[in-house]
Amino acid sequence: MHRQGGSAMIVRKFLDWMETAPAGRRAEAAHALARAYLYSTVDEETHSGMEAAMTLLLDDPAPQVRFALCDALGSSPDAPRHVISALVNGQPDIAETVLARSPVFIDAELVDIVATADGSLQMAIASRPSVSGAVAGALAEVGVRESCRVLVARQNAMLPPSVLRRIAQRFGDEPSMRDLLLRRAELPADVHQLLVRQLGDALAGLVVQKGYISPERARRVRRDACDRATVAIASRSGRSSMPALVEHLRLTGQLTTEILLRSVCSGQVALFEAALVNLTRTPEGRVARLVRRGGNNAAFRAVYTKAGLPASVLAAFAAALDAWRRLAGDERRDRYSSTMRIINAVMERYARDTDGNMTEMAAILRRFAADQARDAARDHARLPPPAAAAA
Repeated sequence: MHRQGGSAMIVRKFLDWMETAPAGRRAEAAHALARAYLYSTVDEETHSGMEAAMTLLLDDPAPQVRFALCDALGSSPDAPRHVISALVNGQPDIAETVLARSPVFIDAELVDIVATADGSLQMAIASRPSVSGAVAGALAEVGVRESCRVLVARQNAMLPPSVLRRIAQRFGDEPSMRDLLLRRAELPADVHQLLVRQLGDALAGLVVQKGYISPERARRVRRDACDRATVAIASRSGRSSMPALVEHLRLTGQLTTEILLRSVCSGQVALFEAALVNLTRTPEGRVARLVRRGGNNAAFRAVYTKAGLPASVLAAFAAALDAWRRLAGDERRDRYSSTMRIINAVMERYARDTDGNMTEMAAILRRFAADQARDAARDHARLPPPAAAAA
């Protein structure tokens, strides 16, 4: 008992000294006290006295004292929760430091802070060593632009698709945010497509504003470029990404006959299959079997019609699927020559069915062929010269 009373007396004398000591010395003493609380082996009463002393130091008029407590306690899981909470509710710069470092907060507390805090505190939370999906979701939903930028810039942190999607919806029209999102390896296909569309809208608006081309021409160029980019995104994504991509395209009015025919002509049949599943609610396995049997069977035609696709283009889809089936087992094929062969087969079939008359679909197919020829030329230009390849 005597030893415990002596410990309490030491703490009391410390507080008496703090009342008259200069601010700098008080800050040094506060830092030493906090370190002793965390790492010294003392009896329970002394430990409680140290905690009480730190609680009283929160009212010290000198900011240096609270900075000292923040520095000593900010990264420790053993820091007193009420002291940490008080530091968060004090000076903004101290609050930012504590929120960025302290592990004592639970997700629910951080989510509440995100909902009510200003941008600087949100940015501090976004920069924490570890940000959970729940906290990231709160930042994506209500965080200011800069806090979301800090979150997305953390390339080593895996962010849920819903977080990336919401940030893209809110801030994807801003070039630097769009660039950060596009750098992320785990970016979902539908979010990638959204960003590409936003970029296309921005570029189309710019060229119309400058008077380079007419609004109608800009819309068509933007649509064609966006469709080509969408098919390219689908080609680099796994089948598991197709349902979300198709649903995004449907909700945004981009799931058109033209983009689906372009995907099949490019050999990206998975996108077409996912679209049929989405539009008809037919089981995925059944749709895949029907598509792989080709377009010249009644069951496929029934699913095609149920999807609401135009009867006038059924022959083009059937020809593309039949050409794709013939090329599927050819290991010598390359992507560009295969696509050209599919498009040529579709154009021949379409020419026969229309007696060679130029229709809107024939014009679309010609654009597909021209696009593919340009892509093939660019791909060929990237190849090293024969001598370099041999070396």
